[in-house]
Amino acid sequence: MSAGAAAGWMADMDPELEAFIPLFPRADLTDPVAERKKFAELAPAVPAPDTAGMEIEDRTMPADPDVKVRIHRPHLARCAIVWLHGGGWVMGDLETERPWAARVAESSGAVVISVGYRLAPEHRFPAALDNAHAVLTWTAEHAAELGIAPKRIAVGGHSAGAGIAAAVALRARDEQGPPIRLQLLNQPGLDDRQETWSARNFTATPWFNRDKATAAWRHCLGSTSASPYAAPARADDLSGLPAASIATAEFCPNRDEDIVYALRLLQAGVSVELHQWPGTFHG
Repeated sequence: MSAGAAAGWMADMDPELEAFIPLFPRADLTDPVAERKKFAELAPAVPAPDTAGMEIEDRTMPADPDVKVRIHRPHLARCAIVWLHGGGWVMGDLETERPWAARVAESSGAVVISVGYRLAPEHRFPAALDNAHAVLTWTAEHAAELGIAPKRIAVGGHSAGAGIAAAVALRARDEQGPPIRLQLLNQPGLDDRQETWSARNFTATPWFNRDKATAAWRHCLGSTSASPYAAPARADDLSGLPAASIATAEFCPNRDEDIVYALRLLQAGVSVELHQWPGTFHG
């Protein structure tokens, strides 16, 4: 990162967030197993939302292989979100995502189905995508059991999980179903090429930076060339996709690829809400 870019993000960062920076471990994915442990240790520090108004159930979705999920079902819910956790395709699980998935269910009133997808590098692309698509298919087929409308199912997630959600939307479009009502993409990882200004310049930002993004993509892809289902920014045609709500952070390496993706969706005739959070870093 240039001295000017570094000075810019430090000077412009929201001062309320400065206290959180020391709590984050060093941004490094050299040892995935060790980083999973550190990531898991962060989860208990997140305040738990009120879950009194919802049922929470752990289930195993039949697939090949089966997929573990946690279903958060608010009372009177009529729609659902298939939810994918963050963690660079390498970290995270149903437990680390517990407070966030419950918070999404609490604030939206939707059934949130948190997906325990397989992690890289032990399970590289397309393992996580296959898991997510299997859960989407199950959700659509069991809409009546869940008490939801089959045409009111969304996909969403954070970071790598948001990238998986975008890929699920592409795959569902290409395979003519299941229908998706909305993509809820929070700081998604969409482009393995890392050629945007933010990807090239944010090399020392808190928690997530260029080197960590590079390592995450390497663990996800291995020696496989990226396809649009791995890196949705590579898709030539974005028409016919579900409406999207995309959130970006000002000092996130993913910022510019997310904004470009939102513009390309708009140009393809897809309805988009784009929110750029100023003064914030990834996560």
